Amino acid sequence: MAYDERFAIGFIGSSGEGGAKLHRRTFGELVENLTGSGEYHWMCGNFLKYGGPLNAGDLPVDAHELIAMCAPRPTFISYGAGEGQGAEGKWVDQRGSFLAAVAAGPVFRLLGKKDLGSSEFPEVGTALIDGDLAWRQHSGGHTTGPNWPMFLTFAERYIKTP
Repeated sequence: MAYDERFAIGFIGSSGEGGAKLHRRTFGELVENLTGSGEYHWMCGNFLKYGGPLNAGDLPVDAHELIAMCAPRPTFISYGAGEGQGAEGKWVDQRGSFLAAVAAGPVFRLLGKKDLGSSEFPEVGTALIDGDLAWRQHSGGHTTGPNWPMFLTFAERYIKTP
């Protein structure tokens, strides 16, 4: 979405490291997990050097800048819970993704759009959807299913049916 303007709206689901999670935040899945020799490399070859000899601190950009590149288009970031029955665990670093969304907020505001409206990590099930940048963590696991109804409510403001 950041590089393709044909996307009118984004629905990001439990993207973890390599997605909306801050790379430089040393919690959960790390850059080194994505760049290990036995891993499936779905990142570009240039990224692999940040698993050694360089590290995440050497990256010239972080996930908040990727999210900011989606502005001014509406962007909904979605996660499953880190704890509780059926949770996906904290491996994907829900809080790190929330912090990235908060840090992307100034670009949305610069472009005349509304950010999350809060810098306080919300309780599971709380939807921050009043802005053009949205965030929600549902109870349960690594799936977007429980967040689809809230995303559709968010998207209705932007996508109108005839």
